[in-house]
Amino acid sequence: MDEGADREIPSGRGDTVGGLKNFFMQEGKRQKQVGALLLQEMSDIFQRLGLGMIDGGLISLTAVKVTPDLLEARVYLSFFKVKDTAEAMKKIEDRSWEIKRELAARVKHQLRRIPVLSYFLDDTLEHADKMEELFRKINSEKPPQE
Repeated sequence: MDEGADREIPSGRGDTVGGLKNFFMQEGKRQKQVGALLLQEMSDIFQRLGLGMIDGGLISLTAVKVTPDLLEARVYLSFFKVKDTAEAMKKIEDRSWEIKRELAARVKHQLRRIPVLSYFLDDTLEHADKMEELFRKINSEKPPQE
């Protein structure tokens, strides 16, 4: 008789917690609600604290993605005509405790715990501009069709 015959075969459904399956799952309803709430409140906070304009450039919050346990939030920032994005990110990171304190005061009745905020550069607009430029270049090199 085979010694390994009594071992259980894994289901292969990706039930592991924290596995790749969970990484690629779509956001749930509550995650989207909390993300939208944080985005709205943080936009107001950025305006109130004067973080919407840094070094003559405009900073906008494009998205807030929340983990399924609602304990971490990734805040995506878009920069327009900001000379030094790294310096602007540093200024925001330096005031993150102030942002979180203000956020906690605003959402304390909707959330049990305030998520840990992480800031990331959203370069979607820059990427779109590069793609547009490439398409223009390709179209200008293409010979005219008769």
